[in-house]
Amino acid sequence: MTRAIISFDTELSAGLHRRGACARTNFESSILGRCRDGDFGIHFQMDMLDRFGLKGVYFVDPMPALVHGPGIVDAIVGPILARGHEVQLHLHTEWLEFARFNPVGKLRGRNIGDFPFAAQKKLIALARDILMGAGAPRPTAFRAGNFGANDDTLRVLAALGFRFDSSFNAAWQGLGCDITLDPANLGMRVHHGICEVPVSGLRDRASSFRPAQLCAMSEEEMRDALDHSAASGAIQFSAFSHSFELLSRDRQVPNGLAIARMEALCRAVADDPRVSSGGFATLPAPPTRPGRIPAAAPKPLRTLRRVAEQTVGHIAHEIRYVRDVVALTINSSRWGKVLCGVILAVA
Repeated sequence: MTRAIISFDTELSAGLHRRGACARTNFESSILGRCRDGDFGIHFQMDMLDRFGLKGVYFVDPMPALVHGPGIVDAIVGPILARGHEVQLHLHTEWLEFARFNPVGKLRGRNIGDFPFAAQKKLIALARDILMGAGAPRPTAFRAGNFGANDDTLRVLAALGFRFDSSFNAAWQGLGCDITLDPANLGMRVHHGICEVPVSGLRDRASSFRPAQLCAMSEEEMRDALDHSAASGAIQFSAFSHSFELLSRDRQVPNGLAIARMEALCRAVADDPRVSSGGFATLPAPPTRPGRIPAAAPKPLRTLRRVAEQTVGHIAHEIRYVRDVVALTINSSRWGKVLCGVILAVA
């Protein structure tokens, strides 16, 4: 049976912090997914998972604790564990730029793979300890921020006693992901002493890999990728999102398209007898000689339908944004109020 791993990179935004957002604003936007229409972050996601009887995996980044203190990580981990979902380790090294102290001296980098072996080991061990200090069980799986891991990262994880890594995303290979694995093979396999659990996906063009991410795949593509994994006998189907991904890109309104895609994915997993839901805690290791799992072949019309769907979604959001800006301008400006008064008088 194929294990469907629905995971969420759960992180505060270093970009928002850089632009001056306080910890509370960053937490509400990045973790709670708060916008004027409500909350669409981790609690909304867990509500949907629970509705379908599924278990999610939350890769939590503890590095903001170096800036805001450990309490902010406690506030993320506690509700996830209370709902019965799984917490694993995520790590964005961008936070070292703002840290009260840098545990690796003057070293900085966008990705964990930018650091030498010894520094990687110190950072991952520290992040693990912060996560466990927030009440999480000892993590067994890791995912690098920006998928920015390399082979040394895997060696470090093996040395620290992790069982799984999920940093290999073929769409990011050469763009920060420097793990030396065959991008055409989506099967789990052991590499440098750690079991790599690649992000699943499909080919949307002959030479282009589309990862199983809510904002990257249409409902049709996600169902096809799930079906292909189950039909191929894959141990896992690994789909991912972010704690804030059910919001629009400007995080002002909910992303209806992403919400519909998550619901469709949950329904597909729940309805498929070949697929079980779960995380890494009970994930079996691959056999000594695992089979090769290729990505599903491209279908040009399927790709075209997704492009059209996303284009319509972006246009709809832009129209709503322009409408709201115009309404705000009219309501707040002196001449706008005069115009409204004239309209009301004529009416």
